[in-house]
Amino acid sequence: MKKFITFTIIATAAFVFTAFTNSNLSIENDSIKTEAINKDKTIVEIASGNENFTTLVAAVKAAELLETLNGKGPFTVFAPVNDAFAKLPDGTVASLLKPENKETLTTILTYHVVSGKFMAKDVVKAINNNKGTFKIPTVQGGFITASLSGENVILTDAKGNKSTIIMTDVGASNGVIHAIDTVVMP
Repeated sequence: MKKFITFTIIATAAFVFTAFTNSNLSIENDSIKTEAINKDKTIVEIASGNENFTTLVAAVKAAELLETLNGKGPFTVFAPVNDAFAKLPDGTVASLLKPENKETLTTILTYHVVSGKFMAKDVVKAINNNKGTFKIPTVQGGFITASLSGENVILTDAKGNKSTIIMTDVGASNGVIHAIDTVVMP
């Protein structure tokens, strides 16, 4: 399992650190690269231009959330990378992308979004100030619990599943992206 750094949230939310190369998110051998923040593009535009988020972008389109996530915000998005979606049981993604499952898909995707812009340092501070865990309210209405495991920020979803933040603080014109290694579920 890849070792990566810290996580996000404070008051209303949470998210992660950075890894960007020429406006492209990149996962590199057990390390995080911190580079330029792209303030000219929205969260969706950044994700759309990155090969690590093709499944997420397809899901956002199927749920008809493009306009919302291109909106003013600010938003913090815990963005599952393609490998996170690949961990789901066979056929799950294909099923969720069907029009008849739009409501379920929307519920799952909005569980990954927090209202407000929360940088990794804020999340770590909130975790430390709350005796090791911090409940983050999502746009979906549920909560994700953030905690630390060594240097890693761990998100625990409503079902008890865990995800590690693997990239943090990818800035956008309407918020920030923190990449995660597992899809969290409401």
